[in-house]
Amino acid sequence: MAMDRSSRNKFSPGAARCISLIILLPIIALRADGQDRRVWQTKKCAVALTYDDALNVHLDNVVPLLDSLGFKGTFYVTCSSPGFRERLGEWISIAKGGHELGNHTLFHPCGGGVPGREWVQPEYDLRTYTVRRIVDEIRMANTLLQIMDSKTERTFAYPCGDIKAGDSSYVNEARKDFVGARGVAGTIQKIDDIDVYNVGTYMVNGQSGDELIGLAKEARAKNALLVFLFHGVGGEHSINVSLRDHRELLYFLKQNEKDIWVAPLLEVCRYVRENRKSIERKDPEGCR
Repeated sequence: MAMDRSSRNKFSPGAARCISLIILLPIIALRADGQDRRVWQTKKCAVALTYDDALNVHLDNVVPLLDSLGFKGTFYVTCSSPGFRERLGEWISIAKGGHELGNHTLFHPCGGGVPGREWVQPEYDLRTYTVRRIVDEIRMANTLLQIMDSKTERTFAYPCGDIKAGDSSYVNEARKDFVGARGVAGTIQKIDDIDVYNVGTYMVNGQSGDELIGLAKEARAKNALLVFLFHGVGGEHSINVSLRDHRELLYFLKQNEKDIWVAPLLEVCRYVRENRKSIERKDPEGCR
C-alpha cells in the first residue's frame, strides 16, 4: 500500500536520525566485533608514552631511543628538578624536536602524612596549600615552559595524582590552562569514556617487557587509549623500568605501527576533544 503524504510527514528530523542509527547499529556492531574499527587516526588504538620529573635518564636514555624510532613522548617536567635546571638547553632542544614538555608544577607538591609519603617536605605538602597557591605555581611553570618552547597549549600531570590543596579540589581552576590532564588511575579507556582532565595511566615499576606489551595488545583489542607513566628508565628513581624492558615495549610499538598510534598526550587529548565536537556537530540535538 502506498504511504500518503500525511503519513510521510509524521516523522520529525530527530526521529529520522534515530531510525537511521537503528539501521546502522548492526553494521557498526559487526565491525566492532571484528576489531575493524580504526577510530584513532585510522588506527586501532592509541598509546602515549609519558615520563615524569625531568630526570637525566630521560635525556640520556629515553629521547635517543624515541628519536631513533620516530616516536614523540610527553615529558612532565618539575621545574625545580636538578635534571631540568642544569640541562635547560637540552630540554629546549627536545621540544624543538617535537616532544611535549608537559607541566608537572614548579616543586612537585604532594599530600603528606600517609605511608610511603615520608619524603614529602613540609614546605611542599599539599595539605598546607591553598588552591590559589598551587594554581599560581602551576601557571608560573607554564610561563617558564612557554619561554622554552613557545607553546601556548600543553597538558598537565597531577603530582602523585593528588587533586586537592588543603581540603579543596584545584581541578576546576587548573583545567582552564590546559588541553588535558593525566591522572594516575590504571585504566585503558575507549575514546567515548575518556575524561581529558583525568586521563587514566599505567605506572611502570619493574614490569617486564612482556607485561608492558600485553597492555598494548589489550588496548589494541579494545580499540582504546593506553597511557604509560614512566619515572626511572635504567635507574635514577626508585620507581623504575629496565632499559631492556622499556626498549622491548617501544620496539613492539614500532613493529605494530599500522595498528597503534603513538603520540604525545597533548595530541591525543586534542584528538579526543575534536572527535567529541565532530559527533556533536553531526547530531547537535541528539535523537529527538
